[in-house]
Amino acid sequence: MYTLIDGKKVASEIKLEIAREVQGLKSSGHKVPHLAAILVGNDGSSETYVANKVKDCHEVGFKSTLLRYDNTISEAFLLARIKELNEDKDVDGFIVQLPLPSHISEYRVIESIDPAKDADGFHPVNIGRMMIGLPGYLPATPFGIVELIKRYNIQTSGKSCVVIGRSNIVGRPVSILLSQKGMDATVTLVHSRTKNIKEIVQASDIIIAALGSPGFVTEEMVKAGAVVIDVGTTRIESNVTKSGFRLAGDVDFERVAPKCAYITPVPGGVGPMTRVSLLRNTLMAVLSNPEVPNQ
Repeated sequence: MYTLIDGKKVASEIKLEIAREVQGLKSSGHKVPHLAAILVGNDGSSETYVANKVKDCHEVGFKSTLLRYDNTISEAFLLARIKELNEDKDVDGFIVQLPLPSHISEYRVIESIDPAKDADGFHPVNIGRMMIGLPGYLPATPFGIVELIKRYNIQTSGKSCVVIGRSNIVGRPVSILLSQKGMDATVTLVHSRTKNIKEIVQASDIIIAALGSPGFVTEEMVKAGAVVIDVGTTRIESNVTKSGFRLAGDVDFERVAPKCAYITPVPGGVGPMTRVSLLRNTLMAVLSNPEVPNQ
């Protein structure tokens, strides 16, 4: 029988821990952490994610700001708003919700964010610090994945791990984190040009599926007793939900789960941990400068 990795439950526990730290900051006269977000356009998944982020901030006692803009804004306009947040001393961390409209360069946007306020952990400075094991802001989803593994006491040292997907947001950084000292997994990263993906996945003790292809990981690709972390959150049409859509993971959960030792659901697995990682990065920004009084 498999163990369900309950990301919602773990995220709630972490939010309680953060709320206690925030209360401690307040009682000692330090500033309340302030997390901001920029949302461009009205992508459904982004709308849901950002709304939940605002709710998370409220739950832990953070100050929260949401800046919404139409998808017709220029790149120059967006970069100017980012500059304002960089210079706003009350804002400790912020994100620019991706994806962005095609006429705006995600790379230029990410590089324009002050690395010290980079709650998503995407800036090249923070990625570089992660690469060599220096303290910094970790990419939110990989941060959440590693925390789930730790809190469920899942053994990674010496285990074979496959990461499916090579995105800069999830695949590449989580492969680095799992291979570092303290995690000590032997990691293989596969992608659309990899030959024999099925055989590689079959041989792995831990499977991180992060490619955005619903149901890609099937029963015959998973060995008995594997740990499966499903990062996929693709919105697909559904005639049984009020919204008309549902979230689908990269793993065929119903058929794969019985073979696993541990598996995450979608939704309720990695997603809540991604959001709570934004809170942790923002809190870290405040704690790294504890002399700042409440403004």
